[in-house]
Order: sequence, then structure tokens, then C-alpha cells
Amino acid sequence: MAHVEIYDTTLRDGAQAEGISYSIQDKLYIAQELDILGVAYIEGGWPNPTHELDMEFYQRAQGLALRHAKLCAFGSTRRGDVAAEDDVQLQTLVATGAPVVTIFGKTWNLHVAKVLRVSLDDNLEMIRSSVAWLAAQGREVIYDAEHFFDGYRADSGYALATLAAAAEGGASRVVLCDTNGGSLPTFVQDAVSAALATLPVPVGIHSHDDAGCGVANAIQAVLAGASHVQGTINGYGERCGNANLCQIIPNLMLKMGHTAIAEDGLAKLTSVSRLVSELANQPHNERQGYVGASAFAHKGGTHIDAMHKTPQAYEHVAAEKVGNRRRILVSDQAGTTALAWKLERLYPHLDKRHPSVKKLLKRLKDLEANGYQFEAAEASFEMLAHRALADYQPHFELVNYRVRLDRIADEDTVHEATVKVMIGQKERHCVAEGNGPVDALSNALRKALGRAFPCVHNLKLTDYKVRVLNSKAATAAQVRVLITTSCNGVEYGTVGVSEDIINASWEALSDAIEYGLTLHEREQR
Repeated sequence: MAHVEIYDTTLRDGAQAEGISYSIQDKLYIAQELDILGVAYIEGGWPNPTHELDMEFYQRAQGLALRHAKLCAFGSTRRGDVAAEDDVQLQTLVATGAPVVTIFGKTWNLHVAKVLRVSLDDNLEMIRSSVAWLAAQGREVIYDAEHFFDGYRADSGYALATLAAAAEGGASRVVLCDTNGGSLPTFVQDAVSAALATLPVPVGIHSHDDAGCGVANAIQAVLAGASHVQGTINGYGERCGNANLCQIIPNLMLKMGHTAIAEDGLAKLTSVSRLVSELANQPHNERQGYVGASAFAHKGGTHIDAMHKTPQAYEHVAAEKVGNRRRILVSDQAGTTALAWKLERLYPHLDKRHPSVKKLLKRLKDLEANGYQFEAAEASFEMLAHRALADYQPHFELVNYRVRLDRIADEDTVHEATVKVMIGQKERHCVAEGNGPVDALSNALRKALGRAFPCVHNLKLTDYKVRVLNSKAATAAQVRVLITTSCNGVEYGTVGVSEDIINASWEALSDAIEYGLTLHEREQR
């Protein structure tokens, strides 16, 4: 078993992804979480006079009490016409106060001739002198060999010479970058082996996912002897993204027996993955291996029956090891075993042969045939089960609702909802406005329930999705509405289906409120 260093570049390379932009506070928060995870290095950004946000990040990051990670500042080798000690960018990297500086240089002779427009020997000296000057300032220097694999294809001798120049200058690590992301694992293994044979310092890998091989290339590099892996949380990065650390880390630790992050860090991986998605304002990829909600979700009846007998039957690792959880999806493909297992938390002693289970399964399949889906609406499934098993007293019952909109020329549309509900023997009749008909309904219902159930104001609608089920029916098409609600940090989904979008929305909304009140009562017990 060997140790593999994890170098996280979510805050720099990951921030270059289309549609992602972090605030300084976001970056500080993510850096703290990455340190708790136990990565070895955190690359905070590319500080230079035109990147004011990154400059401020490094100033404020000096106050972070990092326990596991070293903070890295990222930049390039010196310019060809300036000595290292006079290069403003290198001076800026030192001025950040970061204990580690990572610089990249050109490996591919094409880039040397066409981009830098210097001689091959001059490029070697630019690498050597830049690393040496930074090391002389007391910084640990990591050298990223940009386009190494393309350069190795074009002229392997020169590509290896650039690595040697970095090592001679005093680099602590030399990292081989598949910058274009087009290399395949077998070639990566051969090139990494060649680099290791000529270098006296540890070798790392920095891979991109343009050919869909980012993670595979990182793993192949480790198999060849690399001991340092760079990547990003969720694989965020330029173009198709970087190698995804959420797959690399558990593969290294659970499949290959290496150590990589803090001993208890692996169990935090899913929560960190979701945090980064949230701060990046990106939908979390639920089909990611290890950290996606679907990674340990089971839907097929045969699978679920086998899982009930032995979890190893259809799970390659235990979900808890990476901080995830097993989910049993109830659908028209499920049988009574799956349904009974799903209900086990609510009804621990329920027998799958009980008539009520078969009745509920029939009801479920009838609903799904009509367009309902419960995979993302587990709260609606739970409410359905309570109602079908006749052991549940609802908090409220609808008498009627009405939604009205007024459009005045050249002014905003005003949406107003009226809701009348029964709470026990008392009738509540309330009116409210909102930013759209669903928001107005939500506000009116909360207003009606607020006196009897003050906790209803803690329920926050966080997502609302509408899907047309039979588009050929045009305006008469059936729609499915999925609502996600948050209650004291717990998120849950509810569903409604109807030819009337308001009616489908009400169904999902009322389930969301009813389930939230039930959840609150459980917490109070």
C-alpha cells in the first residue's frame, strides 16, 4: 500500500468551467471543506494584477487554519525576455504568501515555436530558472508540464528534457499534464513510465476528460508509478472537465488499497461533492459514481430482492464508506419485496404478503401508468403509503382553492390565490398573492395553516419542475410537476400529475406541506 497525494484544483481549473463562477467567500468555504476532507494541496487560483478576486482570496486565505492541506498559488514560467527575478508574475506568486507555488511550462515543441516563439534551449532555461528562483524564495515548487503527452508524441526526447530542467531547478514534484484531454490510458502508462525512469523527483498526473478517459488516465498513471494526482471535485473544468476526484479518490483507496486523504475523509466525500455543486450553482450530477444519488439506487425487482438478501449482490462498495446512502426506488418495475423493504422504516413488522401491500402495489402501478413517478418524489410515496394503509390522520383537508391573475396593460401580472381548508373541525379561508400562481397557492396555504402549525413557515420550496407527458396533445397534454422542499436542512420531493398544471402543482404542493408537518412532528418526539 502506497500513499498518493491529492492535489485539488477545483478553485482554479474547476472555476474555468463554462457557467461556474465562485465568490471569494465560496472559495474560502470550499478550501476549508477540502482541508477537512484531507487533500494534500489546494490550488486557490491564478493571482496576478488582472485577477483581483484571486489576489484577495490569497490575502484572506492566510487566516485559514488548514490542518491537512498546503495552499498553492498557480502561474507560469517567466517570460522569455525577462529574468526570473524581474518577472512580475513570479513576484506576485511569492507575494501571495502561499507556501507552495505551482507553475506550468511548455513541453510540446509546437508550443515553444508557435506560441512562445523562443528556441528550444531558451524554453529549457525559462523552466529551470523560474523554478530555481521560486525555490530560492523558500517556496515548495510544483512543476506542471503542460501538454506533456502531446509533446511526448511529437518529440519524446525534448519533452523529457523539459521535465529534467524543472527537476534541476529544484521542483519537488513534476506533473505530467494531458492538457488537451485526448490521450488514452495505455499511452499514458508508457509515457509516465518513461518520465519516472529519468526523473529523481516524484511524478504526478493532471488529466482532462475530453476523450472520456480523465479518471482512467489518472488511475493508469498511478499504476505506472505516479504518486501525485491532480483533479477537481465533480470533474468541473474547462471544456469537458478535469479528472473527477470524486471517482479517483475512492478508486485509489477502496479498489487499489492506497491512502490518499484523511482517514475519516472518505465518509465526507458525498457531502463535499454536493457542497461544491451548490456553491458552483450547478445541478448535482446524480449519476456520478460513488457520490451521486443514483449510485446506490435500486429499481429493478430482481436486483432489490437480491439486495435484501445480501447487499454485495448489486453494490460494488458500501454506500456509507463514501458518505452516500442506499435508496430503494419504488416503481412499476418493483415487486412486493421491494415495496415491503421500502416501507420497512415506516412499518418495521409489515409482511410483504399482507393484502395491504399488494393493494398498495396495484395502486402504485396504476398511478405510474398514468404518468406519476416516485423515484424523485419519495415524500409523495410515503404519503401514498400512509393513506393506503389507513393509519394516517391528515393535518388538513382541502375544501376548495381558486387562482386568479390580473394583467393590467404595461404593468406586471398580479397572481392571487384563495384557499379554503379544514383543520379538524375548523375551517380556514385565506387569500394571498405571489410571484406566479403556484407561489400564490403556497402562500395562501401556509397562511391558512400558520396559526395551527407555525412550523409551516420553515418549509422552503427549493425547486419546481414541469414536464409535458404527451406533447402531441398540445394544450390538452398531461403534465407532471415535481417539487423539492427543504425542511431544516432535509430535502424531499413530491409529485403531481394532471391535464391542468395548477391542479398538478397543488397536488405536489399539498403533499410537500403535509409531509413537512409530519416530518416536524417526528423531530419533536
